[in-house]
Amino acid sequence: MLNFDFHAPTRLVFGKDCYKQIGPLLADYQPKKILLHYGGGSIKRSGVYDAVTASLREAGLDFIELGGVVPNPRVTLAREGVTLCRDQGVDLILAVGGGSAIDSAKAIAMGVYYDGDVWDIYEKNLMGNKALPVATILTIPAAGSECSPSTVISNDDQQRKLGHTEQCVRPLISCVDPSLFATLPPNQIANGVADMMSHIFERYFTGTDHCALTDGLCESVLRTIIQYAPKVYADPGDYDSWCQIGLAGTLAHNDLLGLGRDEDWACHQMEHELSAIYDVAHGAGLAVLTPAWMTYIYREHLPMFLQFAVKVMGIDGSYREPEAVIEEAIDKLRAFYRLIGLPQTLEELGIGNDNYEIMAKKATRIAYGPEKQLGGIQKLGWQDVLAVYGLCG
Repeated sequence: MLNFDFHAPTRLVFGKDCYKQIGPLLADYQPKKILLHYGGGSIKRSGVYDAVTASLREAGLDFIELGGVVPNPRVTLAREGVTLCRDQGVDLILAVGGGSAIDSAKAIAMGVYYDGDVWDIYEKNLMGNKALPVATILTIPAAGSECSPSTVISNDDQQRKLGHTEQCVRPLISCVDPSLFATLPPNQIANGVADMMSHIFERYFTGTDHCALTDGLCESVLRTIIQYAPKVYADPGDYDSWCQIGLAGTLAHNDLLGLGRDEDWACHQMEHELSAIYDVAHGAGLAVLTPAWMTYIYREHLPMFLQFAVKVMGIDGSYREPEAVIEEAIDKLRAFYRLIGLPQTLEELGIGNDNYEIMAKKATRIAYGPEKQLGGIQKLGWQDVLAVYGLCG
């Protein structure tokens, strides 16, 4: 196990109607002005917007609004938010929505204190930033951004999607009410499940030895998702099952499951190129890429993937035939994704092979300069990435 320094100070308020207390919760921090940041009309149609604004007003909190966040949130809106916060003296941002709204809020929070364009922070991976405090009300369990120090933003002009991780953007407080997930359409449920599972896979598949405890934590959360995701997909009103999925999504990305181990993140970086060019749903892209990535690398890491096959996917086979056991596990993962309506090929996403090479070169940065190989358990150059994309066709 590797040395680590774990600090996860986000206050997590979990349960039915907890978001209706956001005013008193934030009043404890005495903000002078809040930016209420959200996406389209869903929070207004559901009544969440009215409940949140009423709670803020009843607590005597001053706020302004910026809506318009879209999936794969855009840097253009973040720039607008930076200007608005500076001009209006905002000192706290409240994001209401899923990972896109929260990631956009984090970009704005850093951009307020940065002298240049907020995109620089992502493109140049500028560390040591300062950020406004961010609070969240989660309406879609998926990204785990409600308790993570990470944020991802897209730049349409450059057809790029980049992430940035820094402790300054870990939310101050997050409200997770699983009853809000009952109105989610099937595709958003499925995409969210694939995203949170990928957050665990990126940590679980490691070359670090002596990680029995975090191995077990990863396996337990993955098994929980596999058990309860079909339940909420079949019955979105199943509150008790949503509690399991909602908490799983948070634990998948608050760094607890990655303690003391090298992480991978190749699938996420490969998927960012799909989203940047084709604007596909992040979870859908990951559902296609993850089994292909597993197929490409597992033969070099048989013990790790055999453990996954047995302890996560429940495969019962002969250990004398590890490849057969692992391949059955990958097939079972694909079947699980299919059960909840996720795609299994890039063709299903409407993506041909025209841009495979440029995506592979952009993912590994060789399109911009020296190559930066992806991955932790196995390093992937651009030709490896190209091969993985080829397995997704």
